[in-house]
Amino acid sequence: MATLTTPQPPTSPRTDAIDLRKAFKGFGCDTSAVINILAHRDATQRAQIAREYSTMYSEDFTKRLSSELSGNTKKALLLWMPDPATRDATIVRHALTGSDHRAATEVICSRTPSQIALFKQVYSSIFNTHLERDIGLYTSGDLKNLLLGFVTTQRYEGLEFDRVAAENDAKSLYMAGEKRLGTDEKKFIEVFSNRSRAHLNAVSSAYESMYGNSLRKAVKKETSGNFEHGLVTILECADHPGRYFARVLHKAMKGLGTDDSTLLRVVVTRAEIDMMYVKIEYQKKYGKSLNEAVKSETSGNFRAFLLALLGH
Repeated sequence: MATLTTPQPPTSPRTDAIDLRKAFKGFGCDTSAVINILAHRDATQRAQIAREYSTMYSEDFTKRLSSELSGNTKKALLLWMPDPATRDATIVRHALTGSDHRAATEVICSRTPSQIALFKQVYSSIFNTHLERDIGLYTSGDLKNLLLGFVTTQRYEGLEFDRVAAENDAKSLYMAGEKRLGTDEKKFIEVFSNRSRAHLNAVSSAYESMYGNSLRKAVKKETSGNFEHGLVTILECADHPGRYFARVLHKAMKGLGTDDSTLLRVVVTRAEIDMMYVKIEYQKKYGKSLNEAVKSETSGNFRAFLLALLGH
């Protein structure tokens, strides 16, 4: 899907590398110039710039960028530099080893099977270990079983589904949750980690028509914590990832203070995927533009960078 950060072909990686070197030199970094270049380059262009810079100036571009920036602007730009698969692998690794299970769950459970397959390969090559091993090492219980099931299953990515099978799954989930005392978590893990997005949407629709209650409400009633968060993420991203991330961003910015780490993670990771749809859903649900919300909740170079990624 097209990125909102429009690539600018007239400039070459070499020209960009020279301009970035100028921004780094002197007293203090010209952060505005750095943002103006990097926020408007796609993943391929950013990789070319980094290579060109390293060749021309015999120093690692990412390390130099890191030394020149600070705070949330530094975190956001360093997260922006890699391609999406490398970025996902890095986020998940740091989240798992740092016990930020919520962030790891959000990234894993919102990705498609093909996206997961790609970032699993990158994960192994960068960190010299398997994603499954780290999930087993750093998580436990129902969350561990859900994540392991989700990253190891080859799910169908098409739009077709079997209505009868969906109704059977809806019945199984009802019997495993609302119908009984206690919850059969294994059944929820089986259905949510093994079924395609199209099938899960059909299950959700069947559940509501059969039992008069939404499957999302049933999940929230029957489960809790990061396990609930994983199930809800899978369910909502099966229906509409843009709507899901609009809700995540709103939650990060509402109330007193802003959850900057969630805000920058979601804006950076969705900018080249589906930010247009996130923005549309945000406007529809909350009555103001995502750009307005980000502008009111952030400041300085961090705000400038996020708004550049969001586009007009």
